[in-house]
Amino acid sequence: MDFKTLLCVMTDADVSVPSLSQAMALAEAHDAHLDVLALGVDRSQTGYFYGGADALLMQEMLKRAHDEAEEIRKTAEAKLSNSGLRWACDIGVAQIADLGRHVASRARFSDLVILPKPYGKNCGTELEPTIEAALFEGQAPVLMVPESVAPMTTPKTVCLAWNESAEALVAARAALPFLKMAETVHVIVVDPPSHGPNRSDPGGLLSQYLARHGVNVQVDVLSKTQPRVSDVLLRHATDTDADLMVMGAYGHSRFREAILGGATRNMLEHAPLPVFLAH
Repeated sequence: MDFKTLLCVMTDADVSVPSLSQAMALAEAHDAHLDVLALGVDRSQTGYFYGGADALLMQEMLKRAHDEAEEIRKTAEAKLSNSGLRWACDIGVAQIADLGRHVASRARFSDLVILPKPYGKNCGTELEPTIEAALFEGQAPVLMVPESVAPMTTPKTVCLAWNESAEALVAARAALPFLKMAETVHVIVVDPPSHGPNRSDPGGLLSQYLARHGVNVQVDVLSKTQPRVSDVLLRHATDTDADLMVMGAYGHSRFREAILGGATRNMLEHAPLPVFLAH
């Protein structure tokens, strides 16, 4: 499979520009069609109004979201107009509680969704549910793009987090176009179970599967020398000078990760490199 339909959801004219640049670079590299959704979000409430609320207040909030969507559309079209790419740009307005439906309806028919890092300075509350909607309701892989990273088209070194889970396998399969282009793919196994079915060859079956697709694979078995698995993964990505991290998303429930933390949440917060996620 190749990436032939890309989706970039923009909910902020400034924060989303790096992800749009990344999406444009991938569209050119893969000869893909790029869809852009300029989405104005009403962040002021949770999908309903208390009894007796003035209808003018609702109208004003939705008008503000629509104006924001128009501003985002103009920003996107200014970058796309002379790019030579095949693209389309639609606008939409959503209350934050209904955000998932709008994102998922477009993500379902996309090969890859390119989105900005959801946590950090100037990041709105809508960015996290946008990623979750693409992964869960849209059933599409997501490429999370940090703000300070230059657009990536052909990764030389990829780190693939492997823990035998269904999510990790889905991510590995979905990321094959990137993995086949890379010079080296490091399959990272952190503290493999001593009594598991693959204890004598952790990551071996995945490496065999990838190698048959022409991927140059190297298995790296690491000890959990830091409190969080995500810290071990990020340190190894730095040590190998990786261009891309591939991992399964939300092996635990989203609620558990929101309260107690988890590899996905921590990676989305701290990753300095693009992260390819699938669930």
